[in-house]
Amino acid sequence: MYKVAVIGDRDSIYGFAALGLDTYPVTEPVEAAKKLRSLAENNYAVIYITEALAATIETEIDRYRAARLPAIIPIPGVSGNTGMGILNVKKSVEQAVGSDIIFNGN
Repeated sequence: MYKVAVIGDRDSIYGFAALGLDTYPVTEPVEAAKKLRSLAENNYAVIYITEALAATIETEIDRYRAARLPAIIPIPGVSGNTGMGILNVKKSVEQAVGSDIIFNGN
């Protein structure tokens, strides 16, 4: 059975435990990369990671981008939204359809 995990600073992720998700408070990039690898190898289908932490381990996350599982999804932390999540969605859409179809009106 697949599992769902959340990685990030304690303040940003502690509420996810109430939803039944496995939470892993991590702040250091080296520790985060190790935890991500460990979760990816242990039946985690979805791994949410705070945007700030994801930005520090982008090369590690890229290793899983083409894989079917796990889906690694950046989420805003307590420090706010950096826009990384929507940028990843935009990149995925561009890759899938071959062009940028998201128009922001500017």
